[in-house]
Amino acid sequence: MVLTVVTSLVWLPWKAQKRESIERQEQLIADTLWVEQAVRLQLARNEESLRQFAAEMLNDGMSARGFRMRASSLLAENRELVRLAWLDTEFNILAASAEPSRGAGVLSEQSAEAADSARRTGKARYGAPTIQAGVHLMDYHMPLMEGTRYRGSLLATYSTATILEQMVPWWFAQDNEITLVAFFDDVIERRAANGPGRGVYTHSHLLDLPGANLTLRTNSLKGAPQLLPNLLVAAVISLSLALLGSLVALWRDINRRLEAEKALRQQVSFRTAMENSLVTGLRARDMEGRVTYVNPAFCEMVGTQGEELVGRRPPMPYWAPEAVAEYQKRFSQVLAGTITPQGFETIFQRASGERFPVLIFESPLVDDTGRQTGWMGSILDISDRKRIEDLNRQQQEKLESSARLASMGEIASTLAHELNQPLAAISSYTTGALNLLTIGAAPKVDTNGASQHGPTFDTDALKLALEKASAQAQRAGQIIRSVHAFVKQREPIREPVPVQALIDGIVPLVEMQAPKFYVVLDIRVAPDLPPVLADRVLIEQVLLNLTRNAIESMEHVAPQARILRIVASRDADGGGGLAPVRIAVIDRGHGITPEIEARLFSPFFSTKAEGMGMGLNICRTAIEFHGGRLLHRANPDSGTIFEFSLPVA
Repeated sequence: MVLTVVTSLVWLPWKAQKRESIERQEQLIADTLWVEQAVRLQLARNEESLRQFAAEMLNDGMSARGFRMRASSLLAENRELVRLAWLDTEFNILAASAEPSRGAGVLSEQSAEAADSARRTGKARYGAPTIQAGVHLMDYHMPLMEGTRYRGSLLATYSTATILEQMVPWWFAQDNEITLVAFFDDVIERRAANGPGRGVYTHSHLLDLPGANLTLRTNSLKGAPQLLPNLLVAAVISLSLALLGSLVALWRDINRRLEAEKALRQQVSFRTAMENSLVTGLRARDMEGRVTYVNPAFCEMVGTQGEELVGRRPPMPYWAPEAVAEYQKRFSQVLAGTITPQGFETIFQRASGERFPVLIFESPLVDDTGRQTGWMGSILDISDRKRIEDLNRQQQEKLESSARLASMGEIASTLAHELNQPLAAISSYTTGALNLLTIGAAPKVDTNGASQHGPTFDTDALKLALEKASAQAQRAGQIIRSVHAFVKQREPIREPVPVQALIDGIVPLVEMQAPKFYVVLDIRVAPDLPPVLADRVLIEQVLLNLTRNAIESMEHVAPQARILRIVASRDADGGGGLAPVRIAVIDRGHGITPEIEARLFSPFFSTKAEGMGMGLNICRTAIEFHGGRLLHRANPDSGTIFEFSLPVA
């Protein structure tokens, strides 16, 4: 009898709870179906509105402005729509309600598939939701069909969050959590509410959307029905359950341990997957320098299996023989804790013998107690970066060489004239010398009728003619050497160069161009200037480019104002014996307007019809290579002053 009473006290509350639970589940299913129908009905209304909109676009020959006005009205009526767009047959956006429009070729992969399906079938299609700017959006493509001919699409973009906010009644969302789920339980959007019973009553229903497989999942926030209806039954049943207390406690402890082990396995699996997916090599070493861990990226980088590296001490198989001393020094610094955190570059060797540059960052490896247990290093293969740097350097050298060749092309016609002068002078002097020799070699007859032998010409005149011919030959050679040195391509070399020699190197080239524009050259070099540390050809290229620009800028000024000054002096702002040398190129031309000044050093910008727009840009790069800056300012006497400083050797 006691057993029957106890059984009844347990069975009856359980049965009542079961019945109440079934009723709540059925109510949740009915409410979910009602919500699904409400969502589907609203989407159907939107589809009908979009269908009418598409008919207007086909029948009225709608313009882009008309489209935006009509789209704005439709968006105001349906807040779940965030944008409307008009696509052509190639899915390029012709007009859109939101500015700026996304342009051609910006549809997501899912949206593009839906658009293509709508074009092929002639029926509207939904695209799978995608994340855009951190928001889940779902595109709806309404094809514009003129008979069987596809004329484009009307694209409507839904916000999944707004769908749940606008189409789900507040009274239902207050007691339930609503979730939109895609394939593989991928949660697209969730409208959550607070409550204690999450996970007790749930239901899922598929939304019948053409082209998109979405499931509406509801989770009731109501808790399970109370098993114990009153205190008396609770007291009786609690006595029966007291014997199971120890088993429950044990079961809970086992579950906690299993959960902890599961979480640990997940963390280990996640960390392992994360380390295996890195393209950066990872290497861990203990306090004695023994390798304790390497990731797959590092093994692939050096071409050696992890089993061969873990537990190994230096020397390592990926050390290049020629750099062993550097490795040992760096390894000693790591063990001593004096390594810098900025990283350093070195060379590694693959198992195949191939060398490749790497960038290594070392940092202390600290455990959860704050104690250092070793060193962690990240290794980057910088072969591609090195190749890009070399390519950029080669391109810069080619640009500089091209600029020099372009400069020589501009003075090529003048070069022939300048060389013709010393060559004509040489010809004249040598002809005069030959005439002297010919006249002096002829026999002479004295007053007594006897012939005289031996040279009777003027030796001083012959010597003077030969000296002038030699001077003219040296002048022609200097012109040719200046041109050859200017166009010769080589590696930049910074060495001590006298300032006067720098300016003298370009004077022959400047003097060839200045007379053509009736420009007077005025060179002022301060006395006792120390040599500067510079690449002579680069600085000559800068000076020649600046002087050529200055000469051309004075083409339309009064002849008496066409004065080009090159001034070299000690920079007063440097201070002390290390004050740099400042060189200024001063013209009295038309000056620089604010519009041109804003783009003066921009690549490929030029005010000359035949200019390449690289001269000043290359000049600035050359001066920055020497640690200075190319500056410009207005000349108080009209014109422009370009100046730069060079370090003292």
